[in-house]
Amino acid sequence: MLTTLMLASMITVPHSAAGLPPRSHWIACAVITMAFAAGARLLRGTNRSGTVAGALVSFLLCVCEGPGAFAVLLSLFVVSFAATRVGRSRKERLGAAEQRDGRKASQVLANLGIGTLAALVYAIRAHNPLLILATTAALAEAAADTVSSEMGTAVNERSHLITNWKAVPAGTDGGITFTGTLAGSFAALALSTVAGMTRLIPWEWVPLAAAAGTLGMLVDSFLGATLERRALLDNDKVNFLSTFAAAIIAFLLVRL
Repeated sequence: MLTTLMLASMITVPHSAAGLPPRSHWIACAVITMAFAAGARLLRGTNRSGTVAGALVSFLLCVCEGPGAFAVLLSLFVVSFAATRVGRSRKERLGAAEQRDGRKASQVLANLGIGTLAALVYAIRAHNPLLILATTAALAEAAADTVSSEMGTAVNERSHLITNWKAVPAGTDGGITFTGTLAGSFAALALSTVAGMTRLIPWEWVPLAAAAGTLGMLVDSFLGATLERRALLDNDKVNFLSTFAAAIIAFLLVRL
């Protein structure tokens, strides 16, 4: 993660709203997208469909909001991939381990769809910097949710339902742990910091993006406890709604 932050600090983001990006920008985004997608596949972070979806998302983020958005996405992949590897044997015993072939397309789009949509709207018509904040918050939530779930399941710690604080087995939908929540909050802060270092968002917005990502993570747990446990929503829908909640929360926080 430190290496990612150091590389990100050297990247600047063009925020000009005048005209389309130059051809060199499109080519650069295509190159880094192909490298990223190939790396994710080789590391088994994604399966075939997930690789295609990830390549599309990373290309759109890079083209629409610049290299800083890609740096945030890369940070999301790094922290998520690392978290899935922590305590893997315990997760496998609990039946909560990430699939060895990696994430599929529906999972990728559920986590990254809102952030990418905000980037598209920003590039096509709005050019409102609040949409970049929304992208950052959505990606921060995706990182926070993944890290909190993975770390909470990895540690030998009692899990509690977010709605009534009853003790539940590790990996239960809507269950949270102190370690997982803390780790998820740090993940949201790390991604928001990358966004600040790359000038994707102003530094004064970094705490807002981190807070929105953390609150979105708690929304995810609440939806898991109330709707996913009743089979009213599946995990992909919960993740999609949680990233949307993080984006909305970011809008509200910046206006306080």
